[in-house]
Amino acid sequence: MPIQWISDLLNLFFPRVCQVCGCQLNRQEEVLCLMCRSKLPRTGFSQHEDNPVAEVFWGRTHLRSATSFLFFNKGGSVQHLIHLLKYKNKKDTGVYLGELFGFELKDSPLFRDIDVIIPVPLHPKKEQLRGYNQSYCIASGIGTSMEKPVEKDILIRAVHTTSQTKKSRYERWKNVKGIFTVQRPEAIRNKHILLIDDVLTTGATLEASASVLLDIDEVKVSVATLAYTQE
Repeated sequence: MPIQWISDLLNLFFPRVCQVCGCQLNRQEEVLCLMCRSKLPRTGFSQHEDNPVAEVFWGRTHLRSATSFLFFNKGGSVQHLIHLLKYKNKKDTGVYLGELFGFELKDSPLFRDIDVIIPVPLHPKKEQLRGYNQSYCIASGIGTSMEKPVEKDILIRAVHTTSQTKKSRYERWKNVKGIFTVQRPEAIRNKHILLIDDVLTTGATLEASASVLLDIDEVKVSVATLAYTQE
């Protein structure tokens, strides 16, 4: 039986549907239908050095560039997709959106000289409980589109912390201060690192992550998150 027939048969009993609108996907579509994909609220920040994401880190840590792919609004499609990624085992959502993001980054002069992509890590206990790191899923998709390596075992979350949700800006900063360490620093020396996270709010986690990476000789760090929310 031809492979396409098998695919069509499986789709008959287990239909592939858009993760936003629920409509059945065509053969050429993945995760999102073309209509929902076209409606994604893209920020366009990756083409502009001075943008709202970069401004978050001004005076806090020295980044080369910073951007986010999508705007995050409560009750919107991006919140729904991130909820599926983080809590409903939809790893393919992160990889797919990461691939779309990666093509945008590859087309930006601010991110073309990236050497290696590093996702913000979860603590091993939390990753074991969830089964995966959502930021690694996003980074994997970005790495595929940008044709850059993804390293998940260099930046380590050494201290288990409570959730950042509902914490104030200062509480978030205090909660993540000093919790990250770097393994094999020689692997990233003289490299331009793209640090990946899912959602940017206060930037406390990314600031803490970037700070330990910037302690390595001649390391440059840029930041990219899947979504950006304004507090």
